[in-house]
Amino acid sequence: MKTIFDTVSYDCSKLVTEHYSTSFSLATKMLGKAIRADIHNIYGFVRFADEIVDSFHQYDKLYLFNKFEEDLWDALEHKISLNPILNSFQHTFFKYDIPRHLVESFLKSMRMDIGEKVQLSEKEYQEYIYGSADVVGLMCLKVFVNGNQEAYHKLQNSAMALGSAFQKVNFLRDLKDDYEVLNRSYFPNVDLNALDQENKNRIIAEIEADFKLGYTGIIKLPAQAKFGVYTAYKYYSKLLQKLKNTPPLQIKNKRIRVSNYQKFGLLASSYVNYKLKLV
Repeated sequence: MKTIFDTVSYDCSKLVTEHYSTSFSLATKMLGKAIRADIHNIYGFVRFADEIVDSFHQYDKLYLFNKFEEDLWDALEHKISLNPILNSFQHTFFKYDIPRHLVESFLKSMRMDIGEKVQLSEKEYQEYIYGSADVVGLMCLKVFVNGNQEAYHKLQNSAMALGSAFQKVNFLRDLKDDYEVLNRSYFPNVDLNALDQENKNRIIAEIEADFKLGYTGIIKLPAQAKFGVYTAYKYYSKLLQKLKNTPPLQIKNKRIRVSNYQKFGLLASSYVNYKLKLV
């Protein structure tokens, strides 16, 4: 009967992925069947933690986060949890021997979002990016290389860079809501009340450098992971291009999106490039 409970847990993580991110869900469908569930399990875990700090404004976020973290460590100690999201995550955690320090760094960054105002210094910004994005890329990399330590070490820098690129694109895309609704300012030394072209260009250049390094790792990924990760890369590259072509004031006042039509177009072009071995 434990098998049934585990199956339900995995289904819950898949459902979280499908409901919270159509783009990530689409990219995950392009992964090999053998690893899709494990990527859902990682996404479900990080999504729930992020949801506590981003959405539950009418509740005591600190209490909820403390409880979530307590339940997580309990799940990792006993290798089971009645929270299906944590139960599925602990399965993937042990299956691929995910380092505990990656989880600790992720939780540390999430805690930085709890409070009335978030204004990051340069050092805090780097720490936040590492914990909120780089380590998630490393967790996924563990799955992509099936726990192979040699492959993991060869690709970890590019995986971190790709995670950073995705997160920074999200920051730029969500600038309006982060600043006006959540009272957060992630980019250090940038006055979001007067975002200018110079600062925008600097941020874009930083992201493009991350993408360049990230791509060098994508082309070396195992076949079961390459197409899915490349699809995500193409989506975020398209979003970055739209942000690059959008005036700073408009970015601050409007959330830039990639339409569903464009997403499926990107999927088609990604598939062609993949099948022709252009990636």
